[in-house]
Amino acid sequence: MRPFDFCCRLILVAAVCGVLITSSASAQDAKWSGDLAAWRAQHASDLQKPAGWLSLTGLDWLSVGDNSFGSATDNKIHLAANSPAHLGVLHLENNTVQLLPPVGGDFPSGLLVAGAPAKKQLIPVDPDDDKNAAHLTIGTLNMYVIRRGDRLALRVKDSKSPALVNFHDAKWYPPDAAYHVSAAWVPYSPQKTLTLTTLVGTTYDAPVPGAAEFTLDAKTFRLEPVLEDSKEAKLFFILRDTTSSATTYPACRFLYTVLPDHGLDKPGTLSLDFNKLENPPCAYTPYATCPLPPPGNRLPVALPVGEKRYHD
Repeated sequence: MRPFDFCCRLILVAAVCGVLITSSASAQDAKWSGDLAAWRAQHASDLQKPAGWLSLTGLDWLSVGDNSFGSATDNKIHLAANSPAHLGVLHLENNTVQLLPPVGGDFPSGLLVAGAPAKKQLIPVDPDDDKNAAHLTIGTLNMYVIRRGDRLALRVKDSKSPALVNFHDAKWYPPDAAYHVSAAWVPYSPQKTLTLTTLVGTTYDAPVPGAAEFTLDAKTFRLEPVLEDSKEAKLFFILRDTTSSATTYPACRFLYTVLPDHGLDKPGTLSLDFNKLENPPCAYTPYATCPLPPPGNRLPVALPVGEKRYHD
């Protein structure tokens, strides 16, 4: 083979390899962009669910003793005008809540507790966890008792709330693949416990299984996630960056990820896509009780990706 022909073949092979590499990278970029667009659409859909965060219309803290609720002005807890005048009484004593009928009357027709007709009963309440809450429903209203620290409250949702009916699209930074990073997973043995403070001033403890270390602009940063639900295979990051001073929700943003590639107990890697940073519920409604980022998750760097402020 003549040297000239050999060189030409090398150039051809290199060109073909370059095309294949470029095509593969383009396909990966297209998949990432498509997945991110689908995630954003799902995020907007979740917000607009009848019992989503946009439906929140009330958070009324219970006092010891009787807490009557309904649309009439003589109730301690005033509900929307489209609800019955007197729905019932929530009696609080020794951190226990009992549902009682309205004074001098019966529960209104249509009031359900966990899907069954309302009756005099204890209302179970788990501390800082609402997944098992017994929902009181009637018409467009969906209510349940929550416990935050040593305080209990009635959370009220309305599938016809103004915030839900008048929802406008969330605001986003343009996607930027530079903020989709691979982090080193550093497990804690044993797991540590972190005390989180909420926007309403209460605190609660959450397990921290380890830390994620990543690099941006040649600088290394560290974030600690909590396990929001031990039964779910995901990590929950509560964080804030310097964009909070102008373009993102001031208190924090949330990021949910899958578990590290080798599990929680072994060193490994973890994908952090900051393009999926989302607003906490408190960014949409004043009736949510969001956790604030721990000191170590308050980054001295801007993350100009993900969700922007909903309210300017």
